[in-house]
Amino acid sequence: MIAPAADSRAVEALMAFWADAGVDACFEGAPVDRLRPIAPPAQPQARYGSAPPVRIVASGGGVADAVAEARRAAAAALDLDQLQAAIAAFQGCPLSTLGARQAVFGRGDPAGGLLVVGEGPGAEEDARGEPFVGKAGQLLDRMLAAAGLAERAFITNTVYWRPPGNRTPTPEEQAVCAPFLERTFELTRPKAVLTLGAAAARQVLKTDEGITRARGSWGEWRLAEGDVAVPVMPTLHPAFLLRQPQAKREVWADLLELGARLDGAA
Repeated sequence: MIAPAADSRAVEALMAFWADAGVDACFEGAPVDRLRPIAPPAQPQARYGSAPPVRIVASGGGVADAVAEARRAAAAALDLDQLQAAIAAFQGCPLSTLGARQAVFGRGDPAGGLLVVGEGPGAEEDARGEPFVGKAGQLLDRMLAAAGLAERAFITNTVYWRPPGNRTPTPEEQAVCAPFLERTFELTRPKAVLTLGAAAARQVLKTDEGITRARGSWGEWRLAEGDVAVPVMPTLHPAFLLRQPQAKREVWADLLELGARLDGAA
């Protein structure tokens, strides 16, 4: 019996969703112990300067204690290399103990003037140690290049460890990682910020507004300390565009407006 075309399309969409979520096999040849201890990853090599790795464990176990510990560690980082090492050593975020191979910090040009913020690493990012290197990241790179923004962007996330099953990070997980993201802001001093997807927009703009309503409208990211502010353009996540390619025109319009804003600020 031949399945109706509508059913076939639904199955294809569902399979694409699970592929984006990191599911690459329905079963394996042998049982896998998902509870086995995972060896700590090797410390990342310095990229932007020098940084001694020191393991940082939040005291007390509560979110407030973890945020305070993250804030102290982030403030002590004098450059992006030291910040990357501080993130790799930090154990206050629950995601670091839920199966992630390593911390994933950032890539790109820190002095380019554009900070791109996604929500969290996926399977390929977790394996390679860099953000946005999977299919969604490749699409992001192509779109940034077409808009003339690829060489101007530093790309990072709201959390630095892969959430299990590529789920959306919780507000608590984002809150624990927020001091590191804010320190990235302080060290890169961007002229504009591009957020990708609802979770990133909510964290950066402190809003509950849905991404379909928020995208394309300028917001502002203002740090509590130093009275530093920068314009923020929220847009759709490239993983969504892989499933809904017709929405690319909206993101393209956002990127063009972002480029014009950056050129005007140059």
